Amino acid sequence: MSNFTNDQIERYSRQIILPNVGGKGQEKILKARVLIIGTGGLGAPCGFYLAAAGVGRIGLVDSDNVELNNLQRQIAHTTADVGTPKVESGKKRLTALNPQVEVVTYPVRLDSTNILGIIKDYDIIVDGSDNFPTRYLVNDACVLSKKPLVHAGIFRYDGQIMTILPESGPCYRCLFPEPPPPGAVPSCQEGGILGAVAGVMGVLQANEVLKFILNIGELLSGRLLIFNALDAAFRTVKVPKDKDCLVCSEHPKITKLIDYQEFCSLKPNRDCSKK
Repeated sequence: MSNFTNDQIERYSRQIILPNVGGKGQEKILKARVLIIGTGGLGAPCGFYLAAAGVGRIGLVDSDNVELNNLQRQIAHTTADVGTPKVESGKKRLTALNPQVEVVTYPVRLDSTNILGIIKDYDIIVDGSDNFPTRYLVNDACVLSKKPLVHAGIFRYDGQIMTILPESGPCYRCLFPEPPPPGAVPSCQEGGILGAVAGVMGVLQANEVLKFILNIGELLSGRLLIFNALDAAFRTVKVPKDKDCLVCSEHPKITKLIDYQEFCSLKPNRDCSKK
C-alpha cells in the first residue's frame, strides 16, 4: 500500500478491500489502458465505471457532436453540451469524476487506415458501436492485432455482450460471419432503444474489462450473454470457435482490413458508431 497516495487509498478503499483485488489488483487497474469506441449509450456508462475504478488511461473514439436526441441514454453528456464534440464532453465528465485518470480523445471516424494505429497503445478494446461496418472493422482489427475486445450491442429492449480473446476464443465473425445486406436491419435512427438497456450493457462491458485487467472470474469468451429488459431476464448462448472463420481460423480468407459500405442511410456519410 506504500505506493498509493492517501487520496488513492481513500478513493479506492472499497475496491482494495475486495479479496480478489487488494493493493496489487489496484495497481494493475491504475496501469491499465482501455480504449472505448463510441462515447454514446454503451461507451458512456462503461467509461464512468472504468474511470471510477481508476483505470490509468482511457481512450475515447467518436467523431460526432452531441445531439439533443442523444441525451435520453448517453449519460456522459448534458443539455449544455449539445453541439460540442462527444469526446470532449466525455473527457470532461470522466476527469470530473476522477482527475487521476488520463483521458485521451480521438475525434475521428474509424476506418481501415487509422484503426490499427489507435488500438495498438491499449490493453483491451471496448466496442460501443451500433453499425455493422464499425463492428466488423473493430473485430477484424482486434483479431489481426491480437487485442482483447469486449463487444456489446443493443436494440429496443434487448442487449447482448461477448468478450473476444483472439488467441483462444471465438470472434464476432464466428457468430456472424458476414454483415447483413443494406436494408435488412433497421438503421441507427429507426429501431429505437430504451435508455436503461444501454446502461445495463455498458456497465456489463466495464465489468468484463475489470475482470480482464484483474484476471479474475470467468470472462464471456465463447459465450454470448443476452438481456431482455421487458422480462428482466438474462440467458447465455455458447459460441463455438468456427474452424472456417474468415478472420480467426488457421487459414483465414481475410488478412487485411475491409471498409464496408455504411449501413446508416438516414444521414449520408454520418458516422453512427455511437449509440
